[in-house]
Amino acid sequence: MWQADDELNSLHASSSSSSSTSFSPYEIRLRKLVDERESLLEQIRKLKAQLDDKKKNVNVECVVSEEEVLENGTDVHVMDLQRDSNRQISDLKFKLVKSEQEVTTLEQNVIRLEGQVTRYKSASENAEKVEDDLKAEKRKLQRELRTALDKIDELEVGNSHLVKRLEKMKANRSALMSQQ
Repeated sequence: MWQADDELNSLHASSSSSSSTSFSPYEIRLRKLVDERESLLEQIRKLKAQLDDKKKNVNVECVVSEEEVLENGTDVHVMDLQRDSNRQISDLKFKLVKSEQEVTTLEQNVIRLEGQVTRYKSASENAEKVEDDLKAEKRKLQRELRTALDKIDELEVGNSHLVKRLEKMKANRSALMSQQ
C-alpha cells in the first residue's frame, strides 16, 4: 500500500509540474482521485488526532472528577464519540479502497491507451513512408509519360513528313508516267 502511495504521489507531482500540457480526461480524473485520496488521508489523520485528544481529555476528566456517574465503566458521551469516529474511519477506509481501485483501473486504461498511441504512431509512420514512395513513383511515371508523349509527337511529325514525301513521290511518278 505504501508503494502505491509513493507511485500516486510521484504521479501527482509529475502531473502538477507539467501544468502547461493538456491532460486527457483519464489523467484529470486520476488527478482528482489522487487529490481526493490525499484529502481523505488527511481527514483520517485529523480524526485520529482528535480521538487521541478526546481520549486524553477523558482520562484527565476521569482523574479529576471521579464522582461522575459512569455507565459500565465508560462515559456515554465518549462511547458515542468513539462510535462516530469508528464509523467515519470505516467510511473513509472504504472510500480509500474504492479510490485505489479506481486509480488502478485508470492506470490500466492509461497503459492501454499508450499502447494504442504507439500502434497508431507506427501505422502513421508506415503510411507516410508508403505515401512518399507513391509520390516518387508518380513523379517517375509522369517523367516517363512526358518522354513517351514527346516521342509520339516526334514520330507523328516524322510520319507526316514521310507521308508528304510519299505523296510527292507518287505525284512525280504519276507525272512521269503520264509523260511517257
